[in-house]
Amino acid sequence: MNDKASVSKELNAKHAKLLEGLLKLPENKECADCRGRAPRWASINLGIFICLQCSGIHRSLGVHISKVRSTTLDTWLPEQVAFMQCVGNEKSNNYWEAELPASADRSDIGRFIRTKYQDKKWASKYASQPAPSNMIVETSEIGGKADIPRKARKYSLEEDVFSEQPPQVPTTTRSRGVSFDTMDEILNLPPKNGLISAPSVKHKEDTKDLFSLLYASEAKQDRTIVPPSRWATFE
Repeated sequence: MNDKASVSKELNAKHAKLLEGLLKLPENKECADCRGRAPRWASINLGIFICLQCSGIHRSLGVHISKVRSTTLDTWLPEQVAFMQCVGNEKSNNYWEAELPASADRSDIGRFIRTKYQDKKWASKYASQPAPSNMIVETSEIGGKADIPRKARKYSLEEDVFSEQPPQVPTTTRSRGVSFDTMDEILNLPPKNGLISAPSVKHKEDTKDLFSLLYASEAKQDRTIVPPSRWATFE
């Protein structure tokens, strides 16, 4: 079964809206090759947007180098749209034009494109080519919403930004400060009025109780009965 046949009209319309949004980005407003304004074509394996003239040259390179699609006329698969979101003209040219001199001639655009993509004359010697095989681009299902990485969904028009929950601000509990009186006790500071409190004195009741205990003990000793001597009992 053809993958394009499984793309519904609703999903195709959504893809067209996404592509339209990508074309409005500053880095995609010009053709990736000739710098012409308002490109309406794309190379789905290079991840670039190109003009009508450059699209014809890309077709002549062969599908093993460039696969051309119209952003308005052709049916797009979710993974193709996701890849275009991941790359774009700026990121692609950072690789393909890494060694391009500032005085490079673009007047012969056909020769320029072949030298750029076929000969890879100005390609970066250190970075890898942006390609679908080098990126994780997955979809949950052909007829459903694409499971596009967050980085790829940066400029997605279907991002439900208003449905996201507001960020939760962690609540902090303010610890109670130590009272000044407690601090004075800890630091052994004198009272604020400058007076040193006298040591506590026992109440009179405590003294009275102690006296009563002593008196009771003494009285008890006085009441001790001494047995009379034998001569005192003799009549």
